[in-house]
Amino acid sequence: MKYRKLGRTGIEVSEIGYGAWGIGGIQWTGGDDEEAKLALNLAIDQGLNFIDTALAYGDGHSERIVGEVVRSRKEPLYIATKIPPMNRQWPARDVPLQEVFTAKYIIECTEQSLRNLGVETIDIQQLHVWHDNWTDETEWIEALRKLRDQGKVRYFGLSINDYQPWNAIRALRQGHIDTVQVIYNIFEQAPQDDLYPICQELNIGVIARVPFDEGGLTGSVTPETVFPETDFRTWFFRGDRKRKVYDRVQRLELLLSHEAENLAELALRFTLSHDAVSTVIPGMRSARHVTSNISYSDGRTLSENLLWRLKQFAWDRSGDW
Repeated sequence: MKYRKLGRTGIEVSEIGYGAWGIGGIQWTGGDDEEAKLALNLAIDQGLNFIDTALAYGDGHSERIVGEVVRSRKEPLYIATKIPPMNRQWPARDVPLQEVFTAKYIIECTEQSLRNLGVETIDIQQLHVWHDNWTDETEWIEALRKLRDQGKVRYFGLSINDYQPWNAIRALRQGHIDTVQVIYNIFEQAPQDDLYPICQELNIGVIARVPFDEGGLTGSVTPETVFPETDFRTWFFRGDRKRKVYDRVQRLELLLSHEAENLAELALRFTLSHDAVSTVIPGMRSARHVTSNISYSDGRTLSENLLWRLKQFAWDRSGDW
C-alpha cells in the first residue's frame, strides 16, 4: 500500500481508503455485517488506514461497525465521518443555513457519531452537503471551532454535492476547511477544471469518491441488469442510463492494456493519477473486492497518452441527476 499526505493535515493516508456507505445496510443489497467486518479487517491487514463513513449511513449502523473494527486494532487508523443535513436534502438546496446546519445540530451530531464510533476524537468531521452561499455565515464555523477546541474533532471537511465540484470553492478560500470529498472518475472529470487547482494551491486534501461510478465502470452494469427495489442503484441507473453507461464501457474496454488489464484497475488508476487526490474510497463489502482494489496501490499511474485518450469519456451529467 502506498500513502499520500491528506493536504495540510499532514496525515499520511493510504491512497486507497475504505468507503463505508455500503455497510450501512439500508440503501444497498448484498453482504452482511460479518462479511463487512471481515473485509474491513482484511483491508487494514493489507495497509489501509483511512475509513470514510457517515452518521446517515444506516442511521449510524456503518459508524458502529467501523468503530467496532477500529477499536479492535492496534494500528494507527484514521476515521472520517459526516454530519447529515438537518432537512435531509441531498444535494444541498439554496436555503437558509439554519435549515441545514445550526451550531447546536452540528455539535449534537458529532457527539452522536463519537458514541457510535466509540472513540474520543474524530479525525475528519465533514458536512455531508454544502452550498457556497452559506460561506459567509458564522454559525457553522463557530461550532466547528468549539468541537476542535474540545478535542472532539481534529480537522474539518466538506462533502461536495454530486456533480457540483465548483460549489465549495468560496468556502475553501475562506480557510476553515482542511479536506474536500468529491465524485471523481473517468466519467466525472470536472473536478480537474477548477476544484483541484484550488486544492493544490491551498494544500487541501482531496478524498475522491465513486471511482467506479456505482459499478458502471466495472463493466457489471448492462441494459439487462435489474437491481432490487431497495437498492440505491435502481434510482441511479434509472431510465436509459444503463444503456448509456454500457455503450461507453464497451469503448473503454478497447483501451485496456498492460497499463490497466481490467476496467476496475483502469478506474482506480485513473483516479489516483491526479496529484491533487490524497485517497480514493471505493466501497469494499467483500474480501474479493478488498484484495483486487488494494493490489492497484503500487505507485504506478497512467501514462499521459492514456489519460489524454480518457478525456473523451468525460460525461457532463450535472443537469441529469
